[in-house]
Amino acid sequence: MLSKCLLSVIVLVVCSFASQSAEAQSSQQPFPAQSQRPDQTKPLEDKSIQAAPQHEPTAAEMSKKETVASALLRGLQYQEYEVRSAAEAMPEENYGYRPAEGRFKNEKPQFGPAEVRTFAEQVKHVACSNFAFAAELDGQKPPEACDKGGPSPAKTKKELLIYLRDSFAAIRKSLGAIDAKNMFDPIEGPYAGPNTRLGLATVIVWHNADHSGQMVLYLRENNIVPPASRPNPPEVKDIY
Repeated sequence: MLSKCLLSVIVLVVCSFASQSAEAQSSQQPFPAQSQRPDQTKPLEDKSIQAAPQHEPTAAEMSKKETVASALLRGLQYQEYEVRSAAEAMPEENYGYRPAEGRFKNEKPQFGPAEVRTFAEQVKHVACSNFAFAAELDGQKPPEACDKGGPSPAKTKKELLIYLRDSFAAIRKSLGAIDAKNMFDPIEGPYAGPNTRLGLATVIVWHNADHSGQMVLYLRENNIVPPASRPNPPEVKDIY
């Protein structure tokens, strides 16, 4: 009888010890399986560094490196994004969209078409104008009749996107050549002339802003959120 009681006590003690050991092991993090282990030959990514926002220069920091060209190009870059991203966002089947179709045909404006431009005409007008402004800044002959469409044969969405992309490349180069010594040089030409180099540069930024505002309405009327208004604005493309 005593041996049976002793045996029962021993069994209870062993079971209790085993239970405590299992609980202790379960409280520890298990070592990952081989397939889950990080590659020991490569340093682990520091995601905290990647997630850190990029430093935006303060006004004081910016003023130390500012030039006439950098100030102008900074203003232009916002308009370039808005115009080019809007042109990319509009489906090709809507490039022929014109607000108030059929109205205002009897208008006779000094510049531009009687009716509101189609979306394609907006894109083409901005591109032609950019090339025209760049030509004037560079002392070359600008393309004719940019207010009526200009000489470019670009017609499809892809052709117009390339035309627009190249026009901004041209105007960035011309604005980048403006400095404190030449910014008041006289500029002659049919587009915003007579003017000074700096004065024409301000017209360029304004003109792109003007048409980007119009293009935004075209997108909204076709139930498309303009890329610049989205939570995560997409980047514009370099190749089409």
